[in-house]
Amino acid sequence: MNGNVNRDQAVMNRIWCQVLLEELTRFGVEHICIAPGSRSTPLTLEADDNQNLTLHTHYDERGLGFLALGLAKASRKPVAIVVTSGTAVANLLPAIAEAKLTGEKLVVLTADRPVELVACGANQAIAQQGIFSSHVTAALNLPSPSEHVSLRWLLTSIDDVMARQARDGSAVHINCAFPEPLYSNQPKSIYQTYLDSVALWQQSTQCYSQQFSSTSVAFDCREWRERKGIIVIGSVSQAEAKLAQAFAQRLGWPVLCDVQSGASSAWAHFDIWLQSESGANALNETEIVLQIGSRIISKRLNHWLSQTQSTIQHSTNHAVEYHYLSPSIDRNNQDHLMQIHHHADIATWLTYAAQQFEGDMPLSGWAMDMSQFSRAVSHAVERHVDDSEVLNEVALATTLSQLPPQTNIFLGNSLFVRLVDMFGEVECDVYSNRGASGIDGLVATAAGTMRATNQPSVLYIGDTSLLYDLNSLALLTHHDVPSAIVVTNNDGGAIFGLLPVPEQQKQRLYQMPHGYDFSAAAAQFKLAYYHAEQREAYQAKLEQHLTSGKGCLLIEVTTPPEQASAHIKEVVKHFHASL
Repeated sequence: MNGNVNRDQAVMNRIWCQVLLEELTRFGVEHICIAPGSRSTPLTLEADDNQNLTLHTHYDERGLGFLALGLAKASRKPVAIVVTSGTAVANLLPAIAEAKLTGEKLVVLTADRPVELVACGANQAIAQQGIFSSHVTAALNLPSPSEHVSLRWLLTSIDDVMARQARDGSAVHINCAFPEPLYSNQPKSIYQTYLDSVALWQQSTQCYSQQFSSTSVAFDCREWRERKGIIVIGSVSQAEAKLAQAFAQRLGWPVLCDVQSGASSAWAHFDIWLQSESGANALNETEIVLQIGSRIISKRLNHWLSQTQSTIQHSTNHAVEYHYLSPSIDRNNQDHLMQIHHHADIATWLTYAAQQFEGDMPLSGWAMDMSQFSRAVSHAVERHVDDSEVLNEVALATTLSQLPPQTNIFLGNSLFVRLVDMFGEVECDVYSNRGASGIDGLVATAAGTMRATNQPSVLYIGDTSLLYDLNSLALLTHHDVPSAIVVTNNDGGAIFGLLPVPEQQKQRLYQMPHGYDFSAAAAQFKLAYYHAEQREAYQAKLEQHLTSGKGCLLIEVTTPPEQASAHIKEVVKHFHASL
């Protein structure tokens, strides 16, 4: 990461403590209470160097805890405590237990041995993780400081704990594992590249992650009209997606819709057009991102987001302001960017935000120019689909927009969900299990959504996923509302054709071909069955069943294992040629 062979663990320990303590001051910590100890040296020296902290010392950790309690009680601000490892930590429990009952905000920073020295007979090493149990509001067990763990992760992890304290009060525990050596005279500049990763935060005076939680949704975004921004819509309801699109029209901003949103836009197929230099450069002009909802499928969009605050890699030399709107208080920031988290009901927030503007704003030339990339992908896909009447997975992905009105979609976690995200367009309610993104329980979950909505539904699932949850077809045996399961059978895990797995072991250890079809499974669970080969016949069969049929129809689409990855490359080639 640094390219500097002059590594020094003591310096790395102090860099982490510098960042940790600086962020605590931005959460309002002004006083820090310190007991003597060697393992806590990085915290002690950095606290002494921080001009925003007033130091208080005491040789007795039990008394030190109550000193901090008194400071917090009178100042009504969080107060930090630093102790060394071992029983020094345990002596803080009485003060922490009191704070739990009376609400004072203590930030308990305990030095610890690294994990390899715990439970192996090493001196002064006790089990400190979870030592305060339910007496603290939140706890964070930090790994040993290392270049391999980003300072951005450190900051968002601290912010997550401190946000919980701001909401719930009482003490929080941050356990800090420091390897030796603990002392060094080398400058922190030996890790300058590592420090530069949070340069934007260092130059500001704000907490790395800001959070606005309000039922009144009093965020003023009127100046956004004067800036180039985009709205990214993630996993939300279709109604929320439409409100987000309406808000984008007020701003004159482009909208990038994840397939889980149940919506599409003039800037669709971004996972493909972001592969082009011209498409990526156009999006790099963005100044503000508002992401609504979580769980973005597109790896290329996620990668682009991860680069938006890098002063080294961002070609336009400006960092992007990143806003995230969600009803969940939980951290959703996989690249640990500086983020402004609006914790609010999505519909309420968007309605209020739209009311700040009179009328819609015409699209800028920048926004209109970007839509040409979406059109180029559409033409490339149309060319591919029109080349053959035989139904393949890419062609199947383009058919979702042709489903009858009021049809719900459930997308499984196979290769097909990525194909839909790349090439498809949807305008309906979409359900998925894109949290853990496992292949288990997809049929059962889809059956649950079908029972709750009581509307025609289609589950798109891969063959391995269907094999895994085969018994759950029983849940659809007596379901009378018209529904369909469309299984793409490429004889195993074809998604591994897109991943850099070892070629020699790809088929045997990753794709694991099975050689099965699903006609007998449909018969066993008394479901209608159709093997689809031609596009038009498939479309007609599915539409007829959803509009006038009854119960569940299992449709099987059989394709060669490597076909989908080859077709993706073909479409991308046509796209680049059209540019």
